[in-house]
Amino acid sequence: MDFINCDRLLSNRYKRRSVLLGAGFFTGLALTSQWEPALATSRFSSYPFTLGVASGDPLPDSVVLWTRLAPDPLNGGGMPSRNVVVHWEVALDEKMRKVVRRGKTLAIADLAHSVHIDVQGLESNRWYWYQFRVGNELSPIGRTRTAPAFHSYIRQLNYAFVSCQDWQNGFYTAYRHLAEEDIELVVHLGDYIYEYGPETGGPRQHNSPEIMTLTDYRNRHALYKTDPNLQAVHAAFPWIVTWDDHEVENNYANLISEDNINPEVFAQRRANAYKAYYEHIPLRLSSFPNGANLQLYRRLSYGNLAQFHVLDTRQYRTDQPCNDGLKPRCVQAFDANATMTGSLQERWLFNGLDLSRACWNIIAQQTMFAQFDFDARPEIGLFNVDQWDGYVAARNRIVNYLNYRRPSNPVVITGDIHSSWVHDIKLDFNNPASVTVATEFVGTSITSDFPTSFIAPVQAALRTNPHTKFFDGAFRGYVRCQVTPKQWQSDYRAVSSIVDPNASISTLASFVVQNGQPGAYRQA
Repeated sequence: MDFINCDRLLSNRYKRRSVLLGAGFFTGLALTSQWEPALATSRFSSYPFTLGVASGDPLPDSVVLWTRLAPDPLNGGGMPSRNVVVHWEVALDEKMRKVVRRGKTLAIADLAHSVHIDVQGLESNRWYWYQFRVGNELSPIGRTRTAPAFHSYIRQLNYAFVSCQDWQNGFYTAYRHLAEEDIELVVHLGDYIYEYGPETGGPRQHNSPEIMTLTDYRNRHALYKTDPNLQAVHAAFPWIVTWDDHEVENNYANLISEDNINPEVFAQRRANAYKAYYEHIPLRLSSFPNGANLQLYRRLSYGNLAQFHVLDTRQYRTDQPCNDGLKPRCVQAFDANATMTGSLQERWLFNGLDLSRACWNIIAQQTMFAQFDFDARPEIGLFNVDQWDGYVAARNRIVNYLNYRRPSNPVVITGDIHSSWVHDIKLDFNNPASVTVATEFVGTSITSDFPTSFIAPVQAALRTNPHTKFFDGAFRGYVRCQVTPKQWQSDYRAVSSIVDPNASISTLASFVVQNGQPGAYRQA
């Protein structure tokens, strides 16, 4: 790949987004015109902002602000079945004295009294503070940041990516440390909640059997949102979020349930899960759920430095081949019609990469993209077919595109597997001498478990997977990234324990990718 002069990657191809569909009070009225009238004031049984505040999907002149009124969060919210007027303000200072935007909207009963404000007319690339008010009750103050102007020159982007926060497996101590990092953005790559019922042995338990109904999913999201460390990170930075499987059900594929239940029954479960997800995540109205469908793949830009291509690899995928699991690949794993993204999203990805003039093109997605043979004996072959290893032709289409079209500095960021990895993405993974077309950074989980018994076999298999530069299965945490026109650095940040609320944080390893030179090397 030729060296790309990122300093000169200015483009007039960026077009103002067409997805913004109104904000503030107008949005609330548009959604609720035929519903119950709103309560101008309301008395609550308890403090209504128990789930905190959040912001997301920053653009150069706007950002989405979120909260939910829930005085009794774990029992349906505890709100009357009427819409409630909520006031909001955005300020230049953390004491909320220099207010630059204010308005009112509706906390809609049918949306669990959640609030999504698309605040527009903001300055690019700057911090703002925000707060909600209902009656005499004030929310916590949150902080957010707009993206840089579309084709502006950006010297540096600091952000972190996270995934997989199983409530039952440990405390969110990693989030306590993440809230203190010097970053501008958090990217969550899926498994924001887990659908399972209570399990013994962990430091805390889920609050219901396995979730199925809309009320179940709402209460589970609310449980996770009560964590003060998660609330702190939401209140400190804007988030870009996508999902994986546990937001609905483990290893589901499109409308195919892991348990092979009737597709119509599963479609209702997925609709329940998708609606609750929208209600608890700072997403624009363009992601408003339509039954069992929700538009989540999207693109966000940071000047001429970085563009995030956010994928959804659950909603549109074909069924896992070979009856799923970790096993030798069957012929279906090579099926040309198998897909992780669906054909429309695949074309959307290719078109976006073609048009991108960003220095770094970040493909934010869920399951491990690189090939990895988990058996140290190469003649056997053992692959996780829920990952891209079960969709070889679909992966090859992307790898071949990256090799042929040469978008600038593609980097894949991944969650799902509860362990840390670094891969060189090869044109031919079976040939170590094959050209490297991209780099993949796989982040570990916030708390979700990677079985200790798997660590030694994976380490043994590294010698037959030379494109894999790093693996760690022992520690949980997040990946902190510093991106400049010259290089990308990923720091693998790990907590000392997930069962100690006061656990310390350290850096396991740091890896660097140089501009124009795909493939990572370890920083001393």
